[in-house]
Amino acid sequence: MTSRILAGTADSWRSRRTGVKWGVYPADVLPLWVAEMDAEPCEPVIDAVTAALRRGDTGYGLGREFVETAAAYAGRTWSWTIDPSRVTPVADVICGVSELLRSVTSPGDPVIVSSPVYNAFFDALDMLGRKTLDAPLNAEGRLDPESLDRTFGEATAGGERAAYLLCNPQNPTGTVHTAADLATLAEIANRHGVVVISDEIHAPIVHQGRFTPYLTVPGGERGVALHSASKAWNLAALKSAVVVLGGEALPELALHEVHTHASSHLAQIASVAAWTSGEDWLRQLTSEIADNAALLGELLSEQLPRIGYVPPASTYLAWLDCRELDLGDDPSVQFRDRGRVALSSGPSYGATGVGFVRLNLATSPEILTEAVARMARALS
Repeated sequence: MTSRILAGTADSWRSRRTGVKWGVYPADVLPLWVAEMDAEPCEPVIDAVTAALRRGDTGYGLGREFVETAAAYAGRTWSWTIDPSRVTPVADVICGVSELLRSVTSPGDPVIVSSPVYNAFFDALDMLGRKTLDAPLNAEGRLDPESLDRTFGEATAGGERAAYLLCNPQNPTGTVHTAADLATLAEIANRHGVVVISDEIHAPIVHQGRFTPYLTVPGGERGVALHSASKAWNLAALKSAVVVLGGEALPELALHEVHTHASSHLAQIASVAAWTSGEDWLRQLTSEIADNAALLGELLSEQLPRIGYVPPASTYLAWLDCRELDLGDDPSVQFRDRGRVALSSGPSYGATGVGFVRLNLATSPEILTEAVARMARALS
């Protein structure tokens, strides 16, 4: 069986890729930072997009099949029944999040996150002029009800409108939030009048436990969720997403029809192929990511035992605790400058990311092995 995560040296990958991951840093730096994979493309996606190009099907997206297929995939995969009339195509998840926040908050209003959390959340809030509040995950990397309750209360004490950005599953920690945790979140949010917006882009890649859509838990019907095939099937260049409104969501969360215009027709075609015919590809890829997660544990134990690491329960991202190494707030700087390995900066994921780095597991075992060796040499 052909490996999904392709073997090869860094030089061979760099010669075949012209995007951000392999293009930002000099040629002697191994890029294990941004969340895209060094993987073979999904054949059904290749076939669908190629066929569309050959027949000249390159116009504006209608969106109907895209929405219906997203709903069908959610039903098969998570037993989640979605009413397609409550689904809107958007350009991508972070654009959808931004437009939803424009609808339910105003400049200066508070938006709560639970760090460490997807760093683009902070960029979006800065762009929108919203005030960021943090209700950090607890020591076990789970949602902290006391912190959520306290922070939601602070956010709404002056009568401001407030929203909470949930990362489900959590990037960068890989935490798979349980149904009980999410139901507790929903109760707290609804009691304080906080709108929950759930980014669920990593939902198809789960190694331990079971993904629970936020909108399926009691009280979750007042929230909104976003899904996309782009992360699980490595389609960042063909990204498109859907916004799913809960059954009791605020009317202002319904996006204007103009927001659908940025959803690429070719991206929709790629997503439909992934959701309908790409599940075998994803199943094998997920297994290979789990193998890489185990390999990383072995390599760190042998060469960098003072780095704290727990294999992620979801995603293809590893969250590494480097605080015992005394490398300052951002260990990624030394690993890049001295080890020539590019990792994601822990502090970019919030205050609780100080002393951490994020490593992308979706690369070849050869590159992963070389990266850890370089990281170890960076400390010598």
